[in-house]
Amino acid sequence: LVSYNSGRKLANLKATNVWDATVTIKAKEGVDLVDVKDESRGLLRAHRRLKPMQDDNFSLNELSMISSMFDSFFGVLNLVGIVIGFFAILVGVVSVANIMFVSVKERTSIIGVKKALGAKRYIILLEFLIESIMLCIIGGAVGLFFVFIVTKILTQAIDFELYIDLGNVMKGVMISIAIGVIAGFIPALRASNMDPVVAMRQ
Repeated sequence: LVSYNSGRKLANLKATNVWDATVTIKAKEGVDLVDVKDESRGLLRAHRRLKPMQDDNFSLNELSMISSMFDSFFGVLNLVGIVIGFFAILVGVVSVANIMFVSVKERTSIIGVKKALGAKRYIILLEFLIESIMLCIIGGAVGLFFVFIVTKILTQAIDFELYIDLGNVMKGVMISIAIGVIAGFIPALRASNMDPVVAMRQ
């Protein structure tokens, strides 16, 4: 640890690019940070020969300020992510529902045969619901795989450790299951309510 004046001489700040000249200050425990900030401002103003009415031509940044800036930035990112995620879920529900309607239509005669052989309505309903849920889980797994790859690439690119939280993975699985139930319920209900005689004729 050295004093400000000694550090200024050792670092030769005059020969350094003004944008690269940075001084980091760590106060002792129990020291009022406001006093440290005021004293640091006074030293820097005296060194730069600033008059009392002149504005500072330097900046003093606290870790709490930087932390709040990051919190605000990630708060905006989270909001954008929620909006994008909502529309992605909406598109996913519509897409899976269309796939299930097509599946029910193509298997109408098979559904009729199953019901004619004694298959209960709830069996047909569960069959298509499970199919819809599995379709969404597979899609979610593919999405998680790509997120994992992107996370690894970003970790190496920015030299900052990023990780996937297990809780978020579980939330993703639960959302996938919920999407499967919502998207597949109406097609599954339509399949379970088919008249076996009419279905076998198609």
